[in-house]
Order: sequence, then C-alpha cells, then structure tokens
Amino acid sequence: MLTDSAHDFLRSRRSIRRFKPDPIPDSMLERILTTATHAPSAHNLQPWRFVILKDPTVKPRLAKALTDKMRLDMQAEGALETEIEKRVASSLRRIDEAPVIIILCRDVTDVRINTPEETIMNIQSTALAGLQLLLAAHAEGLGGNWICWPLYATHETQVVLGLPESWEPQAMIVIGYANDVVNDKALKPLTELVKNI
Repeated sequence: MLTDSAHDFLRSRRSIRRFKPDPIPDSMLERILTTATHAPSAHNLQPWRFVILKDPTVKPRLAKALTDKMRLDMQAEGALETEIEKRVASSLRRIDEAPVIIILCRDVTDVRINTPEETIMNIQSTALAGLQLLLAAHAEGLGGNWICWPLYATHETQVVLGLPESWEPQAMIVIGYANDVVNDKALKPLTELVKNI
C-alpha cells in the first residue's frame, strides 16, 4: 500500500555523519532546495534563506571560525582539553568531508510584527524548511545531518560567508552520499509523548 511505503520512507531518514567525496549534481541540489521552499511558514512569509557552500577554500575558514568559538565556549564550561580537542577534530572532519554544506538562515526582516511570538514563529518556519530539505535530500538518495553550530557563532558565520546582516544563521545542514553505517534510532514510546483528551 502506497501510504505504508510513504511512512516507511519518512521513518527511514537518519542523521549521516560520514560522506563519500562524490559531488552532488547542481540539478539535484536545485530540486532539493525547491522542495524545501514548499514548507509551511507563518503568514506565508517564507523567511528561510539558504547559503550553499561547496568552495574548498571557504570551508576551512568556516570550520576554523566555528571550532574556535566552540573551543572558547567549551573552555568556559570547564570541559577537559582532551574532550575539546576530540570534538574540534570531529567537527573539522565533518565539514571537510561534506560535499555540500547548506547554512540555513532566517531573514530577520521577514516578520509581520516585531514581537517575541512572531520571532518564534519565524524561527519555527525556518526550521520546517530545514526538515523539508533533509527529507528532500533523503528522497534523492542522499544522507544529511542537521548541526546547530552556527547558532553559537552567528556573527562569525556571517563574517566568514559575507552574509547580509539580516541573514541570521540557524543551522548547518551537511549533505552527501552516505559513507556511514547507521543504526536504528532509539525512540521514546508513543505513550510517553501523547496525551489523549
């Protein structure tokens, strides 16, 4: 039954952390991004913006900016140097290996009224486009991973990538052909997550 197949497909998406070096065709990227723009958004404002990063000369600069900030934050939290270096090395590898990095941003000027509630709706709308993007990549046979590092280094990300001030980085989505063994997800039982009234 088609409905069961669709649910199986949606449930089969996993976060991929290792990628083959194979390039992603531009036509495939365009299909993925077009599908992402079909996500719902509050007031249909469509506040999402996408920065596509493939340039091998820019990726190391972004990696350094993000991991420098990560290192400072972890030191401030009292993390052990061995833990910091392990996490930094893993982060540098992930950025280096990913054939395509998409910085998911929200345009802070794309709000109806500047209130805390509207800001939250704007962020939620942008996140929905990110999920749609991950599912579109999955539909193309690609793996992807949602990473929140740019939230901790918003200014640094904007500077390295030369983004407009109104483009606020929300997430970094890495996509490519999976080179990873992925286990089943450990899910909380539905009975813990649902209240019937």
